[in-house]
Amino acid sequence: MARTAALKPEQVPADSKPTLDGFTRNIGFTPNMMATFAQSPIAFNAWAALLGSLSKALDVKTRDSIGLAVSEVNGCNYCLTVHSFTAAHMAKMPAEDIILARKGHATDPKRDAALQFARKVIEARGQVGDADLQAVRDAGYTDANIMEIVALVAMYSLTNFFNNVFDPEKDFPAVAPAGSI
Repeated sequence: MARTAALKPEQVPADSKPTLDGFTRNIGFTPNMMATFAQSPIAFNAWAALLGSLSKALDVKTRDSIGLAVSEVNGCNYCLTVHSFTAAHMAKMPAEDIILARKGHATDPKRDAALQFARKVIEARGQVGDADLQAVRDAGYTDANIMEIVALVAMYSLTNFFNNVFDPEKDFPAVAPAGSI
């Protein structure tokens, strides 16, 4: 059960409204997470700016896969529903690849290295070893790419924590619990 209500359109603070309206136009509806997050224009707009910038990082399959891996580690069911939906419908990932990404792996060797590294970053709270960095470099990622992976882990963790705290009503198709995949 939601711990705070999603805002109705007339309740959205003026400083959040342009950002929320933009998401609504692009997505076709207003996700409950965003209608809840919009209560704080400072936090919501900062997150939206980060999301916009990081949408240019790496490729869509890698970004969605990192979102799935991080959300699995952080136990964010809301984000797992969102990332499973976007991975299937926007990144055109098959169901098996979505499940694999939740486990921190991919069939593509380069993406697999990024996912393993992202999972290590979240599990170790950034305390990765030299071998972890070398493995992702050896897969073809530059230091700039590695910084983008870390930024994606942080951004996805932000929404994971937000959704775990406020538990907005889920408005994307449910996904199976990790134990059953």
